[in-house]
Amino acid sequence: MSAMGMYFGEFVGTMILILLGNGVNMNTSLGKSYAKGSGWIVVTTGWGFAVAMAVYATGWVSGAHINPAVTVALAVTGNFSWALVPGYIISQILGAMTGATLAYLTFKNHMDQEEDPGTKLGVFSTGGAIPDAKWNFVSEVIGTFMLVFGVLGITNSNNGVGAIGALLIGILVWSIGLSLGGATGYAINPARDLGPRIAHALLPIKGKGSSNWGYAWIPIIGPITGGTIGGLFYNLCLTLWK
Repeated sequence: MSAMGMYFGEFVGTMILILLGNGVNMNTSLGKSYAKGSGWIVVTTGWGFAVAMAVYATGWVSGAHINPAVTVALAVTGNFSWALVPGYIISQILGAMTGATLAYLTFKNHMDQEEDPGTKLGVFSTGGAIPDAKWNFVSEVIGTFMLVFGVLGITNSNNGVGAIGALLIGILVWSIGLSLGGATGYAINPARDLGPRIAHALLPIKGKGSSNWGYAWIPIIGPITGGTIGGLFYNLCLTLWK
Protein backbone atom coordinates (compact mmCIF):
# COMPACT_ATOMS: atom_id res chain seq x y z
CA MET A 1 0.00 0.00 0.00
CA SER A 2 1.34 3.44 -0.95
CA ALA A 3 1.76 6.18 1.64
CA MET A 4 -1.01 8.21 -0.03
CA GLY A 5 -3.32 5.20 0.14
CA MET A 6 -2.56 4.82 3.82
CA TYR A 7 -3.17 8.52 4.46
CA PHE A 8 -6.50 8.30 2.66
CA GLY A 9 -7.36 5.25 4.75
CA GLU A 10 -6.78 7.31 7.90
CA PHE A 11 -8.89 10.13 6.48
CA VAL A 12 -11.80 7.81 5.71
CA GLY A 13 -11.52 5.89 8.98
CA THR A 14 -11.51 9.03 11.11
CA MET A 15 -14.36 10.49 9.06
CA ILE A 16 -16.45 7.39 9.84
CA LEU A 17 -15.49 7.57 13.52
CA ILE A 18 -16.55 11.19 13.91
CA LEU A 19 -19.65 11.01 11.71
CA LEU A 20 -21.02 8.23 13.90
CA GLY A 21 -19.53 9.58 17.14
CA ASN A 22 -20.61 13.21 16.80
CA GLY A 23 -23.78 11.78 15.32
CA VAL A 24 -24.70 9.93 18.51
CA ASN A 25 -23.85 13.06 20.51
CA MET A 26 -26.24 15.13 18.39
CA ASN A 27 -28.87 12.40 18.32
CA THR A 28 -29.06 12.19 22.11
CA SER A 29 -28.54 15.86 22.98
CA LEU A 30 -30.35 18.07 20.48
CA GLY A 31 -33.98 18.99 21.04
CA LYS A 32 -36.66 17.34 18.89
CA SER A 33 -34.44 14.40 18.00
CA TYR A 34 -36.27 11.13 18.57
CA ALA A 35 -33.29 10.00 20.67
CA LYS A 36 -33.14 13.10 22.87
CA GLY A 37 -32.23 12.19 26.45
CA SER A 38 -31.28 8.58 25.69
CA GLY A 39 -28.33 8.92 28.03
CA TRP A 40 -24.73 7.91 28.59
CA ILE A 41 -25.18 4.22 27.78
CA VAL A 42 -26.34 5.13 24.27
CA VAL A 43 -23.55 7.67 23.81
CA THR A 44 -20.78 5.30 24.86
CA THR A 45 -22.25 2.46 22.83
CA GLY A 46 -22.43 4.70 19.77
CA TRP A 47 -18.79 5.70 20.11
CA GLY A 48 -17.68 2.10 20.66
CA PHE A 49 -19.52 0.92 17.56
CA ALA A 50 -18.14 3.91 15.63
CA VAL A 51 -14.59 2.79 16.41
CA ALA A 52 -15.34 -0.79 15.39
CA MET A 53 -16.91 0.30 12.07
CA ALA A 54 -13.96 2.57 11.28
CA VAL A 55 -11.44 -0.17 12.04
CA TYR A 56 -13.29 -2.76 9.97
CA ALA A 57 -13.56 -0.33 7.05
CA THR A 58 -9.95 0.83 6.92
CA GLY A 59 -7.81 -1.33 9.20
CA TRP A 60 -6.55 -3.38 6.27
CA VAL A 61 -5.50 -0.18 4.48
CA SER A 62 -3.72 1.88 7.11
CA GLY A 63 -3.97 -0.02 10.38
CA ALA A 64 -6.87 2.29 11.33
CA HIS A 65 -5.04 4.29 13.97
CA ILE A 66 -7.77 6.98 13.57
CA ASN A 67 -6.07 8.71 16.50
CA PRO A 68 -2.83 10.75 16.66
CA ALA A 69 -2.18 9.42 20.18
CA VAL A 70 -2.12 5.86 18.83
CA THR A 71 0.08 6.88 15.89
CA VAL A 72 2.60 8.65 18.14
CA ALA A 73 2.59 5.82 20.70
CA LEU A 74 3.30 3.23 18.01
CA ALA A 75 6.12 5.36 16.60
CA VAL A 76 7.66 5.90 20.06
CA THR A 77 7.63 2.16 20.73
CA GLY A 78 9.20 1.35 17.36
CA ASN A 79 6.07 -0.19 15.83
CA PHE A 80 5.45 2.53 13.23
CA SER A 81 7.59 4.70 10.98
CA TRP A 82 8.12 8.29 12.15
CA ALA A 83 8.20 9.33 8.50
CA LEU A 84 4.49 8.52 8.20
CA VAL A 85 3.43 10.25 11.40
CA PRO A 86 2.84 13.80 10.03
CA GLY A 87 0.76 12.52 7.12
CA TYR A 88 -1.28 10.28 9.41
CA ILE A 89 -2.03 13.09 11.85
CA ILE A 90 -3.01 15.56 9.13
CA SER A 91 -5.26 12.94 7.53
CA GLN A 92 -6.88 12.13 10.87
CA ILE A 93 -7.66 15.77 11.63
CA LEU A 94 -9.07 16.41 8.14
CA GLY A 95 -11.15 13.25 8.39
CA ALA A 96 -12.47 14.35 11.78
CA MET A 97 -13.42 17.77 10.40
CA THR A 98 -15.25 16.10 7.52
CA GLY A 99 -17.08 13.64 9.76
CA ALA A 100 -18.16 16.44 12.09
CA THR A 101 -19.44 18.46 9.15
CA LEU A 102 -21.47 15.51 7.85
CA ALA A 103 -22.97 14.97 11.30
CA TYR A 104 -23.87 18.66 11.45
CA LEU A 105 -25.58 18.50 8.06
CA THR A 106 -27.58 15.49 9.25
CA PHE A 107 -28.89 17.50 12.22
CA LYS A 108 -28.88 20.98 10.65
CA ASN A 109 -32.47 21.82 11.62
CA HIS A 110 -31.96 20.55 15.15
CA MET A 111 -28.77 22.59 15.53
CA ASP A 112 -30.60 25.70 14.36
CA GLN A 113 -33.37 25.20 16.91
CA GLU A 114 -31.05 24.35 19.83
CA GLU A 115 -30.89 27.39 22.13
CA ASP A 116 -27.97 26.44 24.37
CA PRO A 117 -24.51 27.33 22.96
CA GLY A 118 -22.90 24.86 25.37
CA THR A 119 -24.90 22.01 23.88
CA LYS A 120 -24.01 23.15 20.38
CA LEU A 121 -20.32 22.89 21.29
CA GLY A 122 -20.68 19.75 23.39
CA VAL A 123 -22.02 17.66 20.52
CA PHE A 124 -18.83 18.47 18.59
CA SER A 125 -16.01 18.46 21.15
CA THR A 126 -15.24 17.66 24.77
CA GLY A 127 -14.88 19.56 28.03
CA GLY A 128 -14.52 18.96 31.74
CA ALA A 129 -17.73 18.06 33.57
CA ILE A 130 -16.02 19.93 36.41
CA PRO A 131 -13.71 22.46 34.72
CA ASP A 132 -10.29 21.93 36.26
CA ALA A 133 -7.39 21.89 33.81
CA LYS A 134 -5.06 19.77 35.95
CA TRP A 135 -7.54 17.01 36.70
CA ASN A 136 -9.14 17.12 33.27
CA PHE A 137 -5.65 16.55 31.87
CA VAL A 138 -5.07 13.63 34.26
CA SER A 139 -8.38 12.08 33.19
CA GLU A 140 -7.40 12.22 29.51
CA VAL A 141 -3.95 10.77 30.28
CA ILE A 142 -5.41 7.81 32.17
CA GLY A 143 -8.15 7.14 29.61
CA THR A 144 -5.71 7.12 26.70
CA PHE A 145 -3.20 5.05 28.65
CA MET A 146 -5.91 2.41 28.94
CA LEU A 147 -6.81 2.76 25.27
CA VAL A 148 -3.30 2.18 23.91
CA PHE A 149 -2.43 -0.49 26.46
CA GLY A 150 -5.69 -2.26 25.64
CA VAL A 151 -5.26 -2.02 21.87
CA LEU A 152 -1.76 -3.48 22.09
CA GLY A 153 -3.04 -6.27 24.31
CA ILE A 154 -5.96 -7.12 22.05
CA THR A 155 -3.79 -7.18 18.92
CA ASN A 156 -0.98 -9.21 20.49
CA SER A 157 -0.41 -12.19 18.20
CA ASN A 158 -0.61 -14.56 21.17
CA ASN A 159 -4.33 -13.81 21.42
CA GLY A 160 -5.04 -14.81 17.82
CA VAL A 161 -8.21 -12.67 17.71
CA GLY A 162 -8.04 -12.07 13.95
CA ALA A 163 -10.95 -10.16 12.41
CA ILE A 164 -12.81 -9.95 15.72
CA GLY A 165 -10.08 -7.59 16.95
CA ALA A 166 -11.88 -4.55 15.52
CA LEU A 167 -15.00 -5.39 17.50
CA LEU A 168 -12.96 -5.92 20.65
CA ILE A 169 -11.29 -2.52 20.21
CA GLY A 170 -14.76 -1.00 19.90
CA ILE A 171 -15.73 -2.75 23.14
CA LEU A 172 -12.56 -1.37 24.74
CA VAL A 173 -13.59 2.19 23.80
CA TRP A 174 -17.11 1.45 25.05
CA SER A 175 -15.65 0.23 28.36
CA ILE A 176 -13.45 3.32 28.73
CA GLY A 177 -16.48 5.54 28.14
CA LEU A 178 -18.61 3.62 30.64
CA SER A 179 -15.92 3.56 33.33
CA LEU A 180 -13.79 6.67 32.85
CA GLY A 181 -15.57 8.92 30.38
CA GLY A 182 -17.80 11.06 32.57
CA ALA A 183 -15.06 13.36 33.78
CA THR A 184 -14.20 14.96 30.44
CA GLY A 185 -16.29 13.24 27.77
CA TYR A 186 -13.24 11.02 27.08
CA ALA A 187 -11.69 12.50 23.96
CA ILE A 188 -8.77 10.03 24.28
CA ASN A 189 -7.95 11.16 20.74
CA PRO A 190 -6.61 14.58 19.69
CA ALA A 191 -8.23 14.38 16.24
CA ARG A 192 -11.59 13.42 17.76
CA ASP A 193 -11.64 16.72 19.67
CA LEU A 194 -9.61 19.09 17.48
CA GLY A 195 -11.23 18.25 14.13
CA PRO A 196 -14.81 18.79 15.36
CA ARG A 197 -13.75 21.88 17.34
CA ILE A 198 -12.33 23.40 14.15
CA ALA A 199 -15.53 22.44 12.33
CA HIS A 200 -17.58 24.09 15.08
CA ALA A 201 -15.53 27.26 14.67
CA LEU A 202 -15.83 27.33 10.87
CA LEU A 203 -19.40 26.16 10.25
CA PRO A 204 -22.21 28.75 10.09
CA ILE A 205 -23.96 27.35 13.17
CA LYS A 206 -26.75 29.59 14.36
CA GLY A 207 -26.09 30.97 17.86
CA LYS A 208 -23.10 28.72 18.43
CA GLY A 209 -21.06 30.86 20.83
CA SER A 210 -17.41 30.16 21.71
CA SER A 211 -15.43 27.12 20.56
CA ASN A 212 -13.63 27.15 23.97
CA TRP A 213 -10.10 27.14 22.58
CA GLY A 214 -8.72 27.60 26.09
CA TYR A 215 -9.59 23.95 26.80
CA ALA A 216 -8.40 22.56 23.46
CA TRP A 217 -4.84 21.74 24.57
CA ILE A 218 -6.06 19.21 27.15
CA PRO A 219 -7.55 16.67 24.68
CA ILE A 220 -4.43 17.07 22.52
CA ILE A 221 -1.56 16.86 25.01
CA GLY A 222 -3.34 14.59 27.49
CA PRO A 223 -4.03 11.74 25.03
CA ILE A 224 -0.60 11.95 23.42
CA THR A 225 0.99 11.76 26.88
CA GLY A 226 -1.25 8.93 28.07
CA GLY A 227 -0.96 6.98 24.84
CA THR A 228 2.82 7.18 24.88
CA ILE A 229 2.96 6.02 28.49
CA GLY A 230 0.56 3.20 27.65
CA GLY A 231 2.72 2.03 24.76
CA LEU A 232 5.95 2.17 26.75
CA PHE A 233 4.36 0.39 29.70
CA TYR A 234 3.07 -2.38 27.44
CA ASN A 235 6.57 -2.83 26.01
CA LEU A 236 7.92 -3.03 29.56
CA CYS A 237 5.36 -5.69 30.38
CA LEU A 238 6.37 -7.70 27.32
CA THR A 239 9.99 -7.55 28.42
CA LEU A 240 9.12 -8.76 31.92
CA TRP A 241 6.81 -11.50 30.63
CA LYS A 242 9.38 -13.09 28.30
